[in-house]
Amino acid sequence: MSDDVGRMRAFRRRVRAHYQAYGRSALPWRRTKNPYRIIVSEFMLQQTQALRVVPTYRAFLRRFPSVCALAAASRPDVLLAWQGLGYNRRALMLHETARRILAAHGGRVPDDSRALRALPGVGPYTAAAVRIFAFNRPDVCIETNIRSVFLYEFFPGVARVSDQRLLPLIQKALDRRNPRAWYEALMDYGSALKRDVPNPSRQSVGYVRTQKFAGSVRYARGRILALALQNRKRHDAAFSITAVAALASLASRTTVRTALEGLVRDGLLTKVRGKYQLAA
Repeated sequence: MSDDVGRMRAFRRRVRAHYQAYGRSALPWRRTKNPYRIIVSEFMLQQTQALRVVPTYRAFLRRFPSVCALAAASRPDVLLAWQGLGYNRRALMLHETARRILAAHGGRVPDDSRALRALPGVGPYTAAAVRIFAFNRPDVCIETNIRSVFLYEFFPGVARVSDQRLLPLIQKALDRRNPRAWYEALMDYGSALKRDVPNPSRQSVGYVRTQKFAGSVRYARGRILALALQNRKRHDAAFSITAVAALASLASRTTVRTALEGLVRDGLLTKVRGKYQLAA
């Protein structure tokens, strides 16, 4: 047996042993193979920690239990159900994805990679994740926890490692008989590593340090959108920059302006005669 083969087998044993001992089986999307529920979870999990997603995920599915229910919903209702997760543009993409699935696939989430990637907001990772977790297809994919595992295990102390160097190892390690369980194990191992050792993701060539949230443009976007949703049924629902800065307790006019312009650009707000309101 070559050293590489033996090392890979030992690696698989470590990952599986950790999963058996500490696997996060309580996560609700781990308890379903429903493709709609899986695609909702994947949109929510983008750039958001799993434990933060759980309560919103459950409430969202109670409100919109199927592709048809989500496709028929209004934009404000979808945004309201999304509140608390941030990155609200994901909600609009998921809403439009449901409409496309209904129109083009009869309400059934496709299992074909090309068809999935044609949906709004579905990139290579999300398409692969839906195929893996909903349909148990042996795709090769990478996200932050998987990246951390392979950096820690195969590139200790090496800086600026590209994903192109990791992907062949991910493919070699893949369990093709049960990729769903294997990727769950990898993600849980990676999540644990980030708690127990210095974040291995810092070795990645694409690593970007997380910016302070309070006072940021992203923080302002969330506060402004929440204000717009709260006031959407009022006669005076439109607001000015000065009004939103005061009502949302945002001191920086420059930050408010940047946030408002981004919300308009992303289709979350509209601007009419110098005032802003929730997009229809």
